[in-house]
This record gives sequence, structure tokens and C-alpha cells, in this order.
Amino acid sequence: MGSFLMDEFVGNGSLKLLLPKLLKESWDDVPTFKMMNMEDMDAVGMTKEQKNALEIRSYLHDRALMQYGDKLEASGKSLTELLDINELELSSQFGIRRGHIARFTDRTSTCVVTLPPSYSLLARKRTTARSMSKSIRGSELWSAVSKKMVTATKSLRKTRTNDESVERSVTELSIKQDPVFNRNDPRVDNISPYSAIENISVQKLAPEYKIGMENLIKTKTPNLKASKLWRDKPVVLHCVRRPGCIMCRAEAHQLYARKPIFDALGIQLIAVLHEQIDSEVNDFWPHYWGGMVILDRNKEFFKALGGGKLLKGKFITGFFFNSKALANYKRAKSMGIEQNLKGEGEIKGGLYVVGSGKKGIAFEFVEKNFGDWAPIAEVIDICIKLQKQQKK
Repeated sequence: MGSFLMDEFVGNGSLKLLLPKLLKESWDDVPTFKMMNMEDMDAVGMTKEQKNALEIRSYLHDRALMQYGDKLEASGKSLTELLDINELELSSQFGIRRGHIARFTDRTSTCVVTLPPSYSLLARKRTTARSMSKSIRGSELWSAVSKKMVTATKSLRKTRTNDESVERSVTELSIKQDPVFNRNDPRVDNISPYSAIENISVQKLAPEYKIGMENLIKTKTPNLKASKLWRDKPVVLHCVRRPGCIMCRAEAHQLYARKPIFDALGIQLIAVLHEQIDSEVNDFWPHYWGGMVILDRNKEFFKALGGGKLLKGKFITGFFFNSKALANYKRAKSMGIEQNLKGEGEIKGGLYVVGSGKKGIAFEFVEKNFGDWAPIAEVIDICIKLQKQQKK
């Protein structure tokens, strides 16, 4: 998938000149920037050329084809016009490879972060009037509904919604993924005890990404108790098996692509690593994950996922002779993600949703097969319930 680094997303085209204005108006990360509707674009003074560029680059980002962004934007054509060009011209004029042409013209590509028509995508309300800017809370949620057009052009409209309609639209999402263990089912009281994670010592490796920030924290930060991470706000903790793994990167990308939803619900997104290889952290953040990254050097979060011991899988038997793991690999491969083999890759990862303060673990998912993903719809459903609890 496309990088979450804003400089790489806007490329060398017309949007590059807009970066200072985007930063000032808090359109400072890729997932939120992609959620702009026409009203938002007008509010920051985008030209027609820049609006076309955002539409083109959002489409390419969804399909991991950002390397063609500058050439396609420089053509002066809209996305609709580009999609009508024949394959020979796409190859000769823009240098798009044959295999990439199929991905470009596939308007229902599996690479795309899609939402059913009934689902209201929560996004932060943005405005150029600073006195009107405020975070979304309770009934002030604004939704942007993605329209599926025959021309595959993307337009978003914002409508007010209340908590009940948000919850109803989320529960309409079909959750087809079976739980891995009982602790993956929030209806079963068999998740890790809060005491297993609250006192874990962690170290911050990277902050939440914004435009223009340093790639990594240069100086070593002091250790902190994990409970400080969710002292004020609930958190989704994505425990990454190995940041260079293609399946781990794919899951991280899909989760962080929903950042506007989690922002609207007041939920933090944090990735947890169990080893520190600086080059790997630098490749992972913010290309595949733009949220905070922390180091769990003693692997305590990972041990808690296994009921007190690390869950491991042998690569030969757990991957090559495991049909589910191979299917997970093919799914990630289709998304155009790069990979490497650096680091420990046999320790199973997973995901926690932790309430603020001492509310405890609301949801827990364990990676049984290499590349298993936590069901995002269910994670969002849990986060909506946490938001309601937060307001009481």
C-alpha cells in the first residue's frame, strides 16, 4: 500500500505548495487528508488542479501505485479521464507496468480500504475559522459517506449523525472472521486480566506522525509504565510480530487507514514492538503505520496474549504447510507491500483495546495463524461502546 508519509503522498506536484496550509489547518496526516470533501477543499483554497491531484493520489494510494503520481497528475487529466485511457497509452505515455495497469483499472481492487454504503465514516470536523475548530465529541460526530460511482471517482459528503446511528451503521458490517481463541470474542469473559498489562515497562520509539516531523525520536526516551498510555484516552494496541513482515505491515496499514474513525471516537492508535532494530522501525513508521510506536523489550504484552507465555509458531510448519497463513500472505502480497526477513518473526502478535484509566481490557485478539488480522469492524464496535462509557 501507499506510504503514510505526507511528503511522499503529495509528491512533487501542485499539492506540495499546499503543505504549510494543510499543517496550519490540521490536515496533517494522510488518512485524514484523503477524507477531504469539496467543502473542505474550498475552505483551504484548493485550486481545481489540486482537487484533481488529491483525487488521483488517493486512488493511487489505495492501490499501492504512488510511483505514478507525478506523471499522472502532470497530464492535467482528471481521474475519470485517466481511467478511460486504453492500456497501451497508459503504458507508453505514463510508463505504467502491465501488471500495475490491471491494478490501476480495477475499480474494485482488493487493495482498497472500502466501506459498505450503510457505514458512516467518522471524520473530524475541519474549518479555516479557528474559533469554530473543535474536536468531535458525543453528538458532534460528523460523518463522511463514501459514494461508489461507476466512474470510480471519489467524493465524500458530511452529514450530522448521533451516537445511535453510528452504532447501528457499524453493527451492520458483517463480521465473517471467526475468533481465534475465546479471548477474541468480547462476549466471552476470557481475556487477559488488566493486571497482566498495567505495569509493563515500555519505551517510546516514535510519536504520532504529523507533517514535517523527524522520522524517529533521536534520543533515547526513559521507560514509562504502560498504564500511562491510556490514563486519559482509550487505546488500540497493535502488537506487531515483526515490522518487516509483509502480513504485519498489511494489517498495520489497514488499521491505520481508519485513523479518522478512531480520532472521532477519541481512541489512540499505538503499535507495540518486541525488539528494536532502528532500520526496521524507520521503514515501518510512518510508511505503514503513522501512530505512536513503543518498545516492549521484555515482551510482556506478547506474553499476556499467550496467557503468560510467548506464543510461537515454526516458520516451516506454521507457514508453508498452513493454508490459512498462505492465504494471509497472498492477501498482503496483492496489496503491493514490500518485505524483508530481518528480526524475530516466530513470536505471535495480536491486538488489545484498552479503556481509559483502570477500565481494563475491552477486547483482545491473538494471531493464531501467521498473518491473522483482528476484525476491524468488531474493534470499531468496541471503541464506540468505550466512547459511550467515557461520556458517563
